[in-house]
Amino acid sequence: MAVTTPTETTVAEVMAELAALDDPKARAVNERHGDDHGVNLGKLRALAKRLKTQQELSCRLWETGDTAARLLALLICRPKAFDRDALDAMLREARTPKVHDWLVNYVVKKNPHSEDLRQAWFADPDPMVTSAGWALTTERVAKKPEGLDLAGLLDVIEAGMKDAPARLQWAMNHCLAQIGIEHADYRPRALGIGERLEVLKDYPTSPGCTSPFAPIWITEMVRRQRAE
Repeated sequence: MAVTTPTETTVAEVMAELAALDDPKARAVNERHGDDHGVNLGKLRALAKRLKTQQELSCRLWETGDTAARLLALLICRPKAFDRDALDAMLREARTPKVHDWLVNYVVKKNPHSEDLRQAWFADPDPMVTSAGWALTTERVAKKPEGLDLAGLLDVIEAGMKDAPARLQWAMNHCLAQIGIEHADYRPRALGIGERLEVLKDYPTSPGCTSPFAPIWITEMVRRQRAE
């Protein structure tokens, strides 16, 4: 008779609970955004809150390869517990946009290897990996710009954003907007690049939301800062 460890039993229980939460309507909506799962994110977060932090369980859930399980894994992990190589491997395994986003925002940004990974990913030939490097760079533009070559970043954006793959283009555009929002000396150039390239100019934006088109985004966020 096979003996199962408590962790294995827990993984099976969690996977069963995730399966029970799977909603065909939610799956249809998520699949339009490239995410192959049907679990409402509010319910996923509630499950994570109940499970609390469990690093071993997190690793086992990640190993399943299931998107909902991986999202849950990222919510219950200890971000500082991962070594550099583990995070690099996880990013390259992150097949869906939401897993990719949560891994970068909830785990890598809180890990001591984030700057090393930022530099490595920024120069990676895989555009999905490069987009993570840009996301981490945008974080530094906003919170710790010392040492960054902002003019150089604008050079790269101006030369490559227009024809970049969608996910990388989005990340570069976010960095462009952040430079324009946070750094008044570079704002005119950031606005000019946005106007010339017209990236995301026609992106559909819901009422009450700010357009991701960099000139509109920059102008609106600067207006809000001045109004505070």
